Amino acid sequence: MTHRPQREAQFPLGASVTVAELEQDPHPVLRRLRAAEPVSWLPALDGWLVTRADLAAQVLRGPGAFTVDHPRFTTARVVGPSMLSLDGTAHRHHRDPFDRPLRSGEPGARLAAFAAAEAARLVAALAPDGAAELRRGLAGELAVGVMVEVLGLDVDRSQLLAWYDAIVAGVSALADTASGNTVPASAQTAFAELGDCVLAAIARGGHASLLGTAAGGLTDAEVVSNAAVLLFGGIETTEGMICNAVWYLLRDPAAVAAVTSDPALAEAVVEESLRLEPAAAVVDRYATADIRLGGAQISEGDLVTVSLAGANRDPALFTDPDRFDLRRPAVRRHLAFAVGPHFCLGAQLARQEARAAVTELLARLPGLRLDPGRPSAPHGLVFRKPRSLHVRWETP
Repeated sequence: MTHRPQREAQFPLGASVTVAELEQDPHPVLRRLRAAEPVSWLPALDGWLVTRADLAAQVLRGPGAFTVDHPRFTTARVVGPSMLSLDGTAHRHHRDPFDRPLRSGEPGARLAAFAAAEAARLVAALAPDGAAELRRGLAGELAVGVMVEVLGLDVDRSQLLAWYDAIVAGVSALADTASGNTVPASAQTAFAELGDCVLAAIARGGHASLLGTAAGGLTDAEVVSNAAVLLFGGIETTEGMICNAVWYLLRDPAAVAAVTSDPALAEAVVEESLRLEPAAAVVDRYATADIRLGGAQISEGDLVTVSLAGANRDPALFTDPDRFDLRRPAVRRHLAFAVGPHFCLGAQLARQEARAAVTELLARLPGLRLDPGRPSAPHGLVFRKPRSLHVRWETP
């Protein structure tokens, strides 16, 4: 890029940021960028990073100026066009058949009840042990179980996770230029097998499948592609939401006591942890034309990465933004689920899963606490959560 040196000189803070900083603890870096370079050029990302809340919302709300529909958006190359990788009329065509059922009363209530019962079952199974690793022992199991129910799939959960892991690895391989420019065979096979499972669910029909409803307005290929991206959001980010909520809560004994005394505060735990540590820390867009944003001159085709983590700690939006505060007013102004046309389709269901997990953990595991011998801070550049979340509690 011919103007890279000029950009690095114009944005010295961004030029000094490393991927390691963004993966480990990005919040000090994001704070400095937000104050001095709210739209900054980061060579480490080969793109722009937006950290101020108002500018983040401007990018996310404006598919006319910023789009997901770009050849560099690698997910579409693995699973095909979907609501995740399209904008405008095409995006609504893919999204609306899934959005309407999730917003309606009966399916939403049924799924919420299923999530609550599944959380209770999983925590009850852990209770006699006195210790557990909650990322895969609770959060991941709950997220996968709910997605099997949402999509009405007849499949072993371990098989679904294997397909999911292979598809995610394929997307990651395309994003890594050193890995080549071909979709890995393992990802192609996993997506084909998932597709067969999805089409079988549609053929069975019945009330349990969101897919059956969506199939009326989409082709089989479109249903399969969107089912794959629903799995991505429903497993990856929900697992992270639950882990981050538990981690932030258990670091604050006063908050644990408050929520134990008043379980309704589980909702505040989820929202405040979403604000402080969104499971999807960044989302990508591409500039559709030359545009000026926050003092930066962005060129057509440039990658523009919105830091949801940075926007959520903007002091213009939240007072004392780095503090975990269960009484924070208007906490739902956070951008953890994005805003605009790509607002997270499953936000409400994910919230219900996380609230159920927090409520059951405190109700059934007395003296619940982080294992001090096994650190578990959130980690990751794009998706942030603890690599493992070890906890202990008292047993009779």
